Amino acid sequence: MSTPGTPPPTAVPPFPRDRREGDVAVVAFSQTRHMAADSGAPEARLVHTVVSDVLQRAGIDRGDIGFTVSGSLDYLAGTPFTFVGALDAVGAWPPISESHVEMDAAWALYEAWLRLRHGDIDTALVYGFGKATQGDLPDILTLQLDPYYLAPLGIDDISLAALQARALLDAERVTEADLAAVVDRSYAAARANPYSAQAGFTPDTLLTSEYVAHPLRPGDIARPCDGAAAVLLATGDTARRIAEAQGTRPAWIRGLEQRVDAHGPGARDLTRCDAAERAAVAAGVGAAPVQVAEVHARYSHQEPLLRGALGLDDGVEVNPSGGPLGADPVMATGLVRVGEVARRIAAGAAERGVAHAAQGPCLQHNLVTVLEG
Repeated sequence: MSTPGTPPPTAVPPFPRDRREGDVAVVAFSQTRHMAADSGAPEARLVHTVVSDVLQRAGIDRGDIGFTVSGSLDYLAGTPFTFVGALDAVGAWPPISESHVEMDAAWALYEAWLRLRHGDIDTALVYGFGKATQGDLPDILTLQLDPYYLAPLGIDDISLAALQARALLDAERVTEADLAAVVDRSYAAARANPYSAQAGFTPDTLLTSEYVAHPLRPGDIARPCDGAAAVLLATGDTARRIAEAQGTRPAWIRGLEQRVDAHGPGARDLTRCDAAERAAVAAGVGAAPVQVAEVHARYSHQEPLLRGALGLDDGVEVNPSGGPLGADPVMATGLVRVGEVARRIAAGAAERGVAHAAQGPCLQHNLVTVLEG
C-alpha cells in the first residue's frame, strides 16, 4: 500500500526522555462492549460500568483517587451539562477534585497527565462516554464548523471526509483497493475483539456496495456507537505497586503532545495531516522502534494518511483492535486508542506503542501519546 509522506524535520524540542521523577503510567483500562444500536442504558450506567471495573482492576478505592476528569459532548444527548449527571456514577460526595473537557476523553487524559506532573497527587481517573445513536452524528458534527461559511451550507462530516479521500486518490497516494484492504483488515480484527460493534461487511461487498459520498462506501465509514471507557493513571512507585498487584507492568507515558491545524478544511492541504506530523515529532515517536499503533481513523483513507504522518513504517501493526471502523464510541474513541496500546504493553505483548486521537473536520486537531514498557 502506498503511504503519504513522512514528517519533515522540525525545531520543536523533544520530550525530556531522561526524566523519571513524576513519571506517569497507565495502570488500568476498561471499556464497555460498544453498541451500534441504543440499548436503553443511560450515560451514568455506561460510566459506572467502566469506572467500577477499572478501580477493581487496580485494587483501589474511589476515595484514593487524587483527580478525576472526563470527556463528553452535550450535543449527543441534546441536553446541557450531561457530564454532571454522569458524575453520579463516580461518586462526587464527599467533594472530589474534578474537571471535564467537551472533547474526546483522550484530551481529558492530557489534562490528567499535566495535573499529575504537579507532583502533589499520585493517581488520576479519566473516563469518556457518549451515546451517538441518539441522534444523527454527521449532522451533529456540522455544528463544529465555522458558523459563517461552512455550517450554513449544511455540509456534514462524511461529505468533508469524502473530499479528503478524493484528494488522496487524485494525488495517487492511495487507491480504492487500498481503502478496501484497510476496511477488510479492520473488520477482521474487530470480529476478534469482544468490545467491538463487529459490522458485518465482507471482502466481496467492500468494492461493490453503493457510495455514501463518493469515493466512500458504507464500509469506509466508522459506525457511531454507544459506549464508555476509563483509564487509571498513576505516578512512580504507586504505578509499579498497582501494576505488580495485577501481575502486569505500567505502560509509561514517554511522550504526549497535541497540535492543531487551521479550522477551515479549504485552508489546508488535505493530502497531509500537518498537525499529526508535528505532534508525532514533538512526542518523540521516531526516537525508537514502534511495535503497535492505534490511530483515530474514522474513515478508511485516514489510516494510511496517519500512518505516513506519524512516521510508522510497514512493520508497525496498526489498529489491531479493529480501530474506529470496528467501533466508534464517540467521545471515548480516542481514549480507547490509548487503552488498547497500554493493555498490550502492560501484558508484555509490545515494548513501545503509539496512540493517536483526533478532533475536528478532516483530522484538524491531533493528539499523540507514546507509551513504553
